[in-house]
Amino acid sequence: MLIHKSCIAMLFAAVRSASAFSIRSLHHVSAPQQISLLRHFSTAAAADSDTLINNRISRAPVPSSLDARTLSDNLDLVLSHLRSRRASDEALDAAKTISTLNLDRVALIKERDEALQQRNELSAKVGMLMRESKGEETEEIIGIKAEATTVGETAAGVEESLAEIESKMNTLLESLPNLLDDVVPDGDDDSQNELVSEWGNVSTLPKELGWDENFEPLWHDDVATNLGGWQSDAAVGMSGARFVSLTGDVARLERAISSYFLDRASQKGYTEVSPPLVVSRTALEGTSQLPKFEDDLFKIMPDSHTCNGEDAFLIPTAEVPLTNMHAGAILEESELPISYCALTPCFRAEAGSYGRDTRGLIRTHQFYKVELVKITTAETSADEHEKLTRHAQECLEELKIPYRKMRLCSGDVGFSAQHCYDLEAWLPSTGEYREISSCSNTGDFQARRMALRYRPAPAADANADEPKKGGKKKKAKKPKPVLCHTINGSGLAVGRTLVAVLENYQTPDGDVVVPEVLRPYMGGLEILKKK
Repeated sequence: MLIHKSCIAMLFAAVRSASAFSIRSLHHVSAPQQISLLRHFSTAAAADSDTLINNRISRAPVPSSLDARTLSDNLDLVLSHLRSRRASDEALDAAKTISTLNLDRVALIKERDEALQQRNELSAKVGMLMRESKGEETEEIIGIKAEATTVGETAAGVEESLAEIESKMNTLLESLPNLLDDVVPDGDDDSQNELVSEWGNVSTLPKELGWDENFEPLWHDDVATNLGGWQSDAAVGMSGARFVSLTGDVARLERAISSYFLDRASQKGYTEVSPPLVVSRTALEGTSQLPKFEDDLFKIMPDSHTCNGEDAFLIPTAEVPLTNMHAGAILEESELPISYCALTPCFRAEAGSYGRDTRGLIRTHQFYKVELVKITTAETSADEHEKLTRHAQECLEELKIPYRKMRLCSGDVGFSAQHCYDLEAWLPSTGEYREISSCSNTGDFQARRMALRYRPAPAADANADEPKKGGKKKKAKKPKPVLCHTINGSGLAVGRTLVAVLENYQTPDGDVVVPEVLRPYMGGLEILKKK
């Protein structure tokens, strides 16, 4: 990739002056070049702990997710990222406690190992004395045995304390979010997310559909009602708030959107999966929805069903079963990247959303989504994230729905993500862009939790064919398995896409024009008529 000389000069000037650097200062550079530039800058900044990137310490010294030792060795960096995320005091205290407990853990490991070594030495001495006494257990031997037993009990006691400390550390680690990629801008909330790009003109479709200056576009639920396809009262009556029933042409249009997304993902090389909709606590811990977000999940009563003896939950997203398909596995590098797609209903309690988006399909307890998941290597992770995001963007472009691509700021990025893009579709009823897809690179954060690894391909060995002494060829040594990287994103959220289609393609007469790419899935139907 070609990088403008002026940009490189600016980067290294910033490094030399140890100044705070922000990606916002590269607004004139394309998104892929911004990322490349930040990678160069991070490498240089790693040698200077005073240099901040987006008001936090660069994560270049810690490219992987956290374990207790890494956190303890890089506590200042971890605290810097937690503060950048606007994390709670409890999260900051948890990181500090892990660091302290790790020091205790190291001391206990040393104490245990010394005790075990002493016991082994005493056992060896007993064996020697037994041989000398020809099996007779002398008072000296009895005394040494008693000492070995005491030392062994000491080691067992230390092991018990060690297990207790490690359990506390693991529980605290589960409460901490991922470290942030250096490209993530600093910010408090979604109002400070960074605009990466925009596509489409919000006035193009209105002109084609004959909207005049006096036309006020309707909300999607009103459009659907005019088509005879909105049955919210019936849904609420049987299921409660935030449930909707769609009928007739509107239900058919929703199905057409789903089929189009799945077919398109398959054309892009994703393997379609029909996964379980009920998953275990362990599976949700692997993708980090648990333990932090249990209130947002629909839990199944244990006397109704459990997953292999564990608590069972309805899936909040197909990301959970798709990523967990390889939990605990060691893949071969030649198998990567793995790309999956799935259409599933998703179930979310929306516990923290009381009073927000109560109208329509924007925020419901049950919705359909086509999920895209990639499992890859650290080296290809950033590129695969861009590809997945691009695949989601192309869906919106083929639907001709104006959208913008946003890079989430540090205060808005999700718990498991190190870098995240939101795609926001234009909704004319409210004159605003709303999220329709979120595409996250979690690095090895999820893979560490679910023990998902791959074995790198062995490096070419120039001496591999040379015979050893004795005439046999050297056997190539297998590389150790390393953690995979996981990427996920909506391609797209079906309900919100239906919202965007109904609102952007409505006519002043109350009809809805079917987007061209969806017509093959609607039996060639071009217009949904007002009832």
